[in-house]
Amino acid sequence: MPYPFATRLDHVETSAIRELFKVLGRPGIISFAGGFPDSALFDVEGVARAAAAALEHEPAAALQYCASEGYAPLREELARLMRAAPGAPEVQPPQLMVTTGSQQAIDLLAKILLEPGSTAFVEAPTFLSAIQCFRLYGARVIGVPIDADGVQPDALEALIAQHQPRLVYLIPSFSNPSGATLTLERRLRVLEIAARTRTLIVEDDPYGAVYFDAPPPPSLLALSAQVPGSRDYVAYCGSLSKTLSPGLRLGWIVAPAELLARAVMCKQFADANTSAFAQATAAHYLASGALPAHLEKIRPAYAARAAAMEGALRQHCGDAARFTAPQGGLFTWVRFAPGGAPVDAGALSKRAIEHGVAFVPGAPFYCDNPDTATARLSYATASPDTIREGVARIAKALAEC
Repeated sequence: MPYPFATRLDHVETSAIRELFKVLGRPGIISFAGGFPDSALFDVEGVARAAAAALEHEPAAALQYCASEGYAPLREELARLMRAAPGAPEVQPPQLMVTTGSQQAIDLLAKILLEPGSTAFVEAPTFLSAIQCFRLYGARVIGVPIDADGVQPDALEALIAQHQPRLVYLIPSFSNPSGATLTLERRLRVLEIAARTRTLIVEDDPYGAVYFDAPPPPSLLALSAQVPGSRDYVAYCGSLSKTLSPGLRLGWIVAPAELLARAVMCKQFADANTSAFAQATAAHYLASGALPAHLEKIRPAYAARAAAMEGALRQHCGDAARFTAPQGGLFTWVRFAPGGAPVDAGALSKRAIEHGVAFVPGAPFYCDNPDTATARLSYATASPDTIREGVARIAKALAEC
């Protein structure tokens, strides 16, 4: 049909991950493709109690519209949650806005900062939806090199001098897809660069609480207290999706007042407010003190699955699969190169599906110059035994490529 579509749609395409989901319903498929937590680990009883409490104690507020900034009791609980995190960032409710998942937080920041001809930086590789979001608003998206210790500050500084980006999007802790964690030294250096060059850092932190043996370094937001002038150049995006429930669709932004005011304005145009019932439920859940015990339950479960993935890759793939074992989060980032010869992970993915296992090739996670030998393997929703079987199937597919 001859619909007059907006030209901004010319710069984006459907998610490679969502397209892959079409094959996941096949019988016998083992999936390492999803980027979501295991529903079997949800605190269903705790959420049910919180929802019942919301309806019992404040039914009118829970079922009504609320402020675009968010439901006040949840904003108080989220600010308290952040102050309890490692490094204890000093956050008060007026500095925080609730969003419909951290995805909306990213979209709102892009909406108020990016336009055709502007530039956004991302890690190479990074969260696929962030690349798509920034391109939707017409920005040129440039990848900054990373390694196992996160973004490389020297490269970041040089690229900022060359391109003057409107924002730099980083996932400092257990990044999606790489699993990399930015070191404390690099975090401080990034903040110094941001303050000196007056460049906004968008810190996305959905995985920081899902650590295995030890928490990651404090957030950039928390560390900004140690780097003069840097707090004005950090916008923090948080989420309850990986710790409590993605179905609640709850995230939040902590940002300088001028940025936050414009984000609130744009949220008013987008959805008026995030579900008040979901917010009231989450507020009661957090106020109950149930989250720390829930985290103590899910951390070892994901750690065991990550260890199973690591062991299976070493056993079945050997030197043909190069990776750094993650210390938290949901992903193992792998580069397939048997005998040092890179394999096309896209072709390997198709062959792997024939063997009954699915994963996401790495190329879509790059905004440019992709390493086509890379792949993201999520261990989050499979048991250790299933992970070992799935990796064995990948090894069989790899032997045929």
